[in-house]
Amino acid sequence: MIQKVLVTGVNGLIGGQVYSSLSDQSNCFDVFGLDRSVLPSVRVSPSPKAGFEKGRFFQVDLTDFESLLALCQGMDVVVHLAANPDPDAPWEDLLRSNIIGTYHVFEACRLAGVSRVVYASSGQAILGYRLEEPYKTLAEGLLDNVPQPFVKVDHTMPTRALNAYGCSKVWGEGLARSYADSHGLSCLCIRFGWVIADDALPYPEGRDVWCSRADAVQMVERCVTAPESLRFDIFHAFSRSDYLWKDISHAQDVLGYIPLDSVDAFF
Repeated sequence: MIQKVLVTGVNGLIGGQVYSSLSDQSNCFDVFGLDRSVLPSVRVSPSPKAGFEKGRFFQVDLTDFESLLALCQGMDVVVHLAANPDPDAPWEDLLRSNIIGTYHVFEACRLAGVSRVVYASSGQAILGYRLEEPYKTLAEGLLDNVPQPFVKVDHTMPTRALNAYGCSKVWGEGLARSYADSHGLSCLCIRFGWVIADDALPYPEGRDVWCSRADAVQMVERCVTAPESLRFDIFHAFSRSDYLWKDISHAQDVLGYIPLDSVDAFF
């Protein structure tokens, strides 16, 4: 059966990749995109495949609830990637995009009868673990100084955000849990690592948090197509790295996620 999918933040770095990949699988997905801007994000590299077929793109701000609700009608899955991605963004911007906008998405999906929301959380929801050992040493790239084996941070451990942006993502995860429990909406949260245009990791200190664009897309697609019985879960989306301190085995066990890329290609 073909799934009808709406991607929010479709002009963003991950959103554009997800839209393109799903659109290429027209035998499986009927895809639409939503963004408040008609222009690609500054984080996005120019692409020869840029642009949308007529009737596939809608310019809507997530604070416009009525327009959002209308677009959610008839959708099977909403992939919610729209957000202000700046960790240093002022509170007013985070409130508008990451708090109010996210609430509107979940509520619109509930009212429209959408079956599943795939919510883009962030590794920043747990970044505070980087302040303690052995994660601090791993983040510094001192692999030889880390005792083996060590316990990786998994989806069941308490969140530890270090800024308002990270807290906004924790809020989204809480909202997802609430809608799954109270309304039966399937809500799957993805804590994305550091996704970069052209996958160009600029410095070694990021090797413990990197996620390639291909692995980000893979995780989204696996969440979109996960069994209907999966009502709520949180998955870590990171590429392979000896320095990785976030557990990705849960995503492998539940979704079959296996990273395609490794940070070792850079270092």
